[in-house]
Amino acid sequence: MREMTVGKNDAGQRLDRFLAKAVPLLPGTLVQKYIRTKRIKVDGKRTERNYRLIEGDTIQLYIGDAFFETAAATERYRTITEPKLAVCYEDDAILIVDKPPGLLSHSGDDPNEVTLADLVKAYLYRSGQWKPDSEQSFVPALCNRLDRNTGGLVLAAKTAEAQRDLNAKIRAREVDKYYLLAVHGRPAPEAGRIEGHLVKDSTQNHVSVAEAGAQDAKDAVTEYRTLETKGDVSLVECKLETGRTHQIRAQMAALGCPLLGDRKYGGGGDEPYQALWAYRVCLDEREFYSGDVPFLDRYFDYKL
Repeated sequence: MREMTVGKNDAGQRLDRFLAKAVPLLPGTLVQKYIRTKRIKVDGKRTERNYRLIEGDTIQLYIGDAFFETAAATERYRTITEPKLAVCYEDDAILIVDKPPGLLSHSGDDPNEVTLADLVKAYLYRSGQWKPDSEQSFVPALCNRLDRNTGGLVLAAKTAEAQRDLNAKIRAREVDKYYLLAVHGRPAPEAGRIEGHLVKDSTQNHVSVAEAGAQDAKDAVTEYRTLETKGDVSLVECKLETGRTHQIRAQMAALGCPLLGDRKYGGGGDEPYQALWAYRVCLDEREFYSGDVPFLDRYFDYKL
């Protein structure tokens, strides 16, 4: 029998959802069965799967030890001794970092590849701000993500409360995200609002602009304005209202102005990655800026 005491970061969750994170090797079907057959109890009593945990509750689990074995990949943060993070802002609840292009936000096909999520966990672990051995289910998490080859600001939550709050604000579109991009040509008109639909081909990891009503089409809305043009290259600022896969890249290409370096959507040039950077975030009447936009000085006179 194992016991778990519910801490501050665990409180407020449903019992079954807590167990999905605290005992990830235990299948959901068995969670339901073991709650029903009283092999999982709270404070020694039978409870329901949707019971909301309270700080101080004790959960008893009469299940096999094999379900508590931890996969090494989930603890990669312990082996990262010097996590290299460009921290733009930090307080007791959140962390805002600059992700370099080429780094995955979350785990991909290679389970051994270090990701931004790993670096955030390692940073908080090494600094003593997150003590995983005293947590049952909470893990610091990224609240937004960027494509591997896009750089810029990513928000991470250091507590469960902050994670719930940030995720709720993002869903309610109360977090404004702005991007800088270098494109071929000059957008026409120079500023505007792109309202369209995108269809994703998961096998090719590619999205296409589609008509409303097309199968699996999702709405995509982007506001943009041209900041500067030098020769045949323009600097554009975009604000996302929706966050679809490759939204800016696909919509700008459809406008006839693909991003520099974005070969998947028709852009060429010498840039090793698409010239796209999440440079500004507005949250709770505060503005946060990226420390650097690498392609800005290479092409433009514009200053942030």
